[in-house]
Amino acid sequence: MLPELAFLALVIATLAFGLLAICPMIGKPQYAWNLSYISAIFTAISIGILAYGFAVDDFSVEYIAAHSNSQLPTFFKIAATWGGHEGSMLFWLFALSVWVSLFAFFSRKIDPIIAARTLSVLGLLCLGFGIFIIFFSNPFIRQFPLPPEGRDLNPMLQDVGLIFHPPLLYLGYVGFAVNFALTIAALIDGHADAAIARWMRPWALVSWFFLTVGIVLGAWWAYYELGWGGWWFWDPVENASLMPWLLGLGLLHSLIVTEQRGIFSYWTILFSLFVFAFSLLGTFIVRSGVLTSVHAFAVDGERGSALLVLFFLMTVGSLTLFAMKTDLRQSAVRFSVVSKETLMLLANILFAVAMISVFIGTFYPMLFTAMGWGSISVGAPYFNSIFLPLIVILLIAMVIAPATKWQKIDRTFLFKRLACLLPSAAAAYALIRYTLNQEPSLKFNWTALILLSLAIWLFISTVWANWRALTLKRAGMILAHCGVAVTVIGAVMSGYFAAEIGVRLAPGQSRQLNGYEFRYVGFSNEIGPNYTSEKARFDVVKNDEILTALYPERRYYEVRTMNMSEVGINWGWLGDIYIVMGDKLTGESGNPGEFTFRLHYKPFAGWLWFGGALMAIGALCAALSLKRNGKKKE
Repeated sequence: MLPELAFLALVIATLAFGLLAICPMIGKPQYAWNLSYISAIFTAISIGILAYGFAVDDFSVEYIAAHSNSQLPTFFKIAATWGGHEGSMLFWLFALSVWVSLFAFFSRKIDPIIAARTLSVLGLLCLGFGIFIIFFSNPFIRQFPLPPEGRDLNPMLQDVGLIFHPPLLYLGYVGFAVNFALTIAALIDGHADAAIARWMRPWALVSWFFLTVGIVLGAWWAYYELGWGGWWFWDPVENASLMPWLLGLGLLHSLIVTEQRGIFSYWTILFSLFVFAFSLLGTFIVRSGVLTSVHAFAVDGERGSALLVLFFLMTVGSLTLFAMKTDLRQSAVRFSVVSKETLMLLANILFAVAMISVFIGTFYPMLFTAMGWGSISVGAPYFNSIFLPLIVILLIAMVIAPATKWQKIDRTFLFKRLACLLPSAAAAYALIRYTLNQEPSLKFNWTALILLSLAIWLFISTVWANWRALTLKRAGMILAHCGVAVTVIGAVMSGYFAAEIGVRLAPGQSRQLNGYEFRYVGFSNEIGPNYTSEKARFDVVKNDEILTALYPERRYYEVRTMNMSEVGINWGWLGDIYIVMGDKLTGESGNPGEFTFRLHYKPFAGWLWFGGALMAIGALCAALSLKRNGKKKE
């Protein structure tokens, strides 16, 4: 009866969400806090029982049988809880209920009227998703007769990165619901002032932290698991997470100006409304089936339509409220052309343009097909042509921003920063020349030199100018800005100066790449918990010394009848050695153990993940500094 109890808990939680949405609106705001905790508890019970069903192989539940197998390792069974559409939507609701309960707990220090209205809006959002799960995406449906075995989890999801990537991404997505609800409450109350911005900033920072970690983990997983040698493919589902991430960046910077200067309130409101709206849009992309992606869940159109209705009602309703409650005829705000306000405004515009560009590139092919004009694909050339100039402008603005103050600029400080540009360019040129000397087939690239120079300039000037007066708040800014610089360095070096070759090798043969000798020793047949594999061994040699042994493999998952490549990687700060195992060719040449391989050298690829981690830690430091300042004021 456990699945039925889990479904009953979901129904109780949904009813509690409904009461939470109603009570503050009918003059009973005092009940909102207890209803928030009750709904979170019953949602946790529901998903907890589902996870237990996966752990004990309860294949009487249709969803569990479709996404698990008795031979699956236990930690992958637990991860399979959110490995399909129904479970992922339940986890989404669970994550949202956690944010609701956390806001209820920490909201007693703010205006009780705003807090109660915010909880009411959050309850309404949860109610919509609860109804959707109960009627369109129920993970507790029984099946009969009982199947002897489950269909297994998608092999692409059987990886430690995919255990943590979706939950962190969801926590980031739904965390912005708090900012959305606070904005709606402020609009209903008739003001969105500095106090509202001050309440919103911690929630925006923590949500952006989770979203950043989730995106970095997803890019890392794509790099080492999919075997194509890259980390970002401008895939529709990747873009679905990038759009709210960009809007979240805009929201964070806009909140600073609204809190400290009392301006940019409309930017703050719109960023807050759209960042959660695009989080919902990402949910629609992944689960509607309208776009094809290796990350997407294939579901029927009815579910996709229901999600689209939720997205439409929330977006149109919030924008209508914005139009009704704001007065665009207010007097203009004046500030100096060269000031922190101007640079913050420029940052907002850059983030908005970047998001709109991603949106057009993601949905234009779908619109083109829907209009019956044929099929078209929008790939990396489009996105790169848009983002390269935006990144250049953003890097320059990030260098100049700390030299500016509200309504003015510190010219001496600015000149000192400008002086760092020349040594930064020299360092970038030396780095590129060193890389080219390792692999003669690579060519010098001026775009790469410009981007590297600006990234190194940002890193040096940020650390040099701020380390003497280090506070937790300043540390957050330093880490975030340095994280951007490190990520750009990793992206440029691995994107412009990566070396790769496709080879066919038999045991005992070798090939050279980037100063390394790849010696193919042989292969063996392996048996895993729910797969069989062919595992090759390579000795990587440099200067007649074996640096490491790598073991790329090809796995065959019998239940899913799928082949998967497991990449052999030697991780390094200056570059990764990366081998992908291809098809077996024994039948063609008669040489046993002959396979195709792709050999890669990815310079500075590890800096991508390190830079992303720095950005996330920076956001966390900024959130902790706000909490510390709040305690001091008390």
